[in-house]
Amino acid sequence: MTEQGAHRDQQINLPRAEHLPAPRTAHIRRSTRESTVEVELSLDGTGDSQISTGVRFYDHMLATLAKHSLIDLRIQATGDVDVDAHHTVEDVAIVLGDAFKEALGDKRGICRFGDASVPLDEALVHAVVDVAGRAYLVHTGEPEGQAYVMIGDNYVGSLTRHVLESFAHHGAIALHVRVLSGRDPHHIVEAQFKAVARALRAAVALDPRVQGIPSVKGSL
Repeated sequence: MTEQGAHRDQQINLPRAEHLPAPRTAHIRRSTRESTVEVELSLDGTGDSQISTGVRFYDHMLATLAKHSLIDLRIQATGDVDVDAHHTVEDVAIVLGDAFKEALGDKRGICRFGDASVPLDEALVHAVVDVAGRAYLVHTGEPEGQAYVMIGDNYVGSLTRHVLESFAHHGAIALHVRVLSGRDPHHIVEAQFKAVARALRAAVALDPRVQGIPSVKGSL
């Protein structure tokens, strides 16, 4: 290669590290007498997941959340599921919310709001999120008796609301979930996870037209 050709190669405008967006990732581990939970996530993923909580139906729901939000998610949890699944399910939701909040960072350039209506056969769920930092949950419409149904070996229906509440509180998310119809308990839960996933996908997406923080206050 001539000296002139080498000089031309040096002039190629490669992106500088400081101009690249910071990775929106988090890795959190939490341990109590009831459970040990480790969560890794990337908001800019493809929906890949590796999940093991000891509650198989919950694993299925979390994998569904990852797939439809496009959030890469690795969760490893052990807990006293021989006593009750409640502790492990709740603690995973807590750590997942903490990791989501950390990965979101200062929220520059995001869409902030997201909503989605998702059917699953006879079930239909509408979910709306605002990731502005104000934690709140509105959860309505589950049919009578859903809270007492056992799905799989150890997931009781009442845990769904508890997962959403814990995730919203620790993720600093305003989350509204309305079950509009449904008969099959499995479908009712899965449609909720899918609707929340799609709403989160829209809310955390980066919009090139958004300059800075999406709030007239200048911070979220």
